[in-house]
Amino acid sequence: MMKFKTIEELKENGFIGFKSMKALFNDYSMISLSKGVYMILRIDRNEPNFLEVGSGGHFKGRNPNVPINKLNDEWVNDTIVVYIGKAGKDGSRATLQSRLKQYFIFGQGGNVGHWGGRYIWQLNKSDDLLVCWKPVQNDDPAIVESDLIRDFKLRYGKRPFANLKD
Repeated sequence: MMKFKTIEELKENGFIGFKSMKALFNDYSMISLSKGVYMILRIDRNEPNFLEVGSGGHFKGRNPNVPINKLNDEWVNDTIVVYIGKAGKDGSRATLQSRLKQYFIFGQGGNVGHWGGRYIWQLNKSDDLLVCWKPVQNDDPAIVESDLIRDFKLRYGKRPFANLKD
């Protein structure tokens, strides 16, 4: 079972990329065009600084921001993983590239449907976070994502910071 603590461990488990959000905002082409799972990483081990109003979009008029005390309650110490996501579940044409592009547009205030992981956008300097991904060929990314979140919960007692459901 993974410890979710180092880039090296994630690489050993098949994750690639490890690019800053800032770099990916400007060039999505390096992200895989296959289905798979991805993680948002915060390498900075200092206490997080949360914003009352983040950069996330107001999809269907809903406010993505939550009170800072809620963010503090959800924070998980001693890990670099702050969010685990998926792209291309069975029956979907989504790819890692298309799903992450949608996530980034939401994070830049766009009115698009990527409500999951929205707490990320209330982290100060969220554009410095790293993104890694793992193409999944023969498995359903939804199952791989669920297994990763389950393993994370077994280790830390709760989901990654920005994962709102299992």
